[in-house]
Amino acid sequence: MKATPLADYHTHTPLCRHAEGSPEEYIEAALALELEEYGISDHAPQTPEPFDDWRMLESELPQYFEWIERARVRAGDELTVRAGLECDWFPDCHEWINQLGRCYEWDYLIGSIHYLGDQWDFDNPKWLSRWAETNIDEVWTAYWEEYARMARSGMFEILGHPDLIKKFAYTPEGDLRRFYDPVIESIVAGGSAIELNTAGFHKPCAEQYPSAEFLKLAAKASIPITLSSDAHAPGEVARDFEKGLRLIEEAGFTKLCRFKKRSRREVAIRG
Repeated sequence: MKATPLADYHTHTPLCRHAEGSPEEYIEAALALELEEYGISDHAPQTPEPFDDWRMLESELPQYFEWIERARVRAGDELTVRAGLECDWFPDCHEWINQLGRCYEWDYLIGSIHYLGDQWDFDNPKWLSRWAETNIDEVWTAYWEEYARMARSGMFEILGHPDLIKKFAYTPEGDLRRFYDPVIESIVAGGSAIELNTAGFHKPCAEQYPSAEFLKLAAKASIPITLSSDAHAPGEVARDFEKGLRLIEEAGFTKLCRFKKRSRREVAIRG
């Protein structure tokens, strides 16, 4: 059976200060790959500002809305463009996320964890040396406990790159299900979808986020899933989607998610 046309919901814009390309270039890339939907989900503002140097400022949200509208104009009736944000999860973020959720007619919000505590954006290459001095087991425990809290919150349509903590290939010894199992339970309880994020193929960990084992546990628990590129340039749109889709199917999934106005539906992978 033929695969259903795909959607890429995790993509960025130059407003995050580490991406490149125009709305038109991203749309042209999505059209060339015959995507059914293209979602824009740049890094959301975070207070107090300036919080870091890899996200838009709150004052730049109008520019972000204009970027989305330019993409929609270029896409016309050839491609559905969805609007989203990638929001950072912190223990006290609920009020801020709710405020962001009201400022535009979003199709979805992605919840991600890039920080441990308020200071260490652990996936930032500029802090790579810190990993060599870190207790990996303790860091993984802290990350997954916070990921479970984010999942249980139910505030996001998509939970971003679940095991981003492995980005630089620092992984604890032993059976990793001790981290995965509680999080799977929390995702089920919270009702969000997860993503298979293909950007991991091009990082030191050299595999998708999340791992094949996590994917199998998620499929067994009937957790919804979407396929994402985390594109930061037009040439990265839907990158490695054939490989990612194969992994999704091998894990046992038969459907992918679509989002509109913060509502989810599922479509069969094979039609």
